[in-house]
Amino acid sequence: MIVSIIDYGIGNLHSLAKALELGDHRVRFDTEVSVALDADAIVLPGVGNFGAAASRIAAGRDELKAALAGGKPCLGVCLGMQLLFDTSEEADGAGIGALPGRVRRLQAARVPHMGWNEVEAHGDPLFDGAAPLTAYYANSYVCEPDDPSAIIAWTELDGQRWAAAVRRDRTLGVQFHPEKSGAAGLLLLRNFLREVAP
Repeated sequence: MIVSIIDYGIGNLHSLAKALELGDHRVRFDTEVSVALDADAIVLPGVGNFGAAASRIAAGRDELKAALAGGKPCLGVCLGMQLLFDTSEEADGAGIGALPGRVRRLQAARVPHMGWNEVEAHGDPLFDGAAPLTAYYANSYVCEPDDPSAIIAWTELDGQRWAAAVRRDRTLGVQFHPEKSGAAGLLLLRNFLREVAP
């Protein structure tokens, strides 16, 4: 299986690529959405600014949204999960809109939220064998889907619960970094790849 990581030109993508290179899967970096779409699965990586990343994918946004609606597998990680939504308080620019909703600033005693936090999963196959999960976060913003049933896992911080993971068919997002979350995080990535393999 070929997995495309869309490169927005920011952040270190190599730890994510290493974590995805499991079994016979081949991982590549693509800067153009149109090129990424011929892969078997797409990964939207974390780290960076919503506005900058949104502008990098703007030319292919409609094509990408249509591909995800048609069943192209996609996993958004951290910022990549936020890009699956319509808009963000972080910056101007349109997200992909694969999951209707918005991204808002995290209301917590310390922002950004950097470090480990428990993930409360709800039986989605993405978490098979990986729950309970304590995951690594590095985020200042959180996602609010219009349809709360899209949330498949939660995290709590300073008395607030927010979406740790979302799903709409074969489009998934995780607010944490599975590639930095130990054996359980790597198992989560294996679950995604196994589920979407052609």
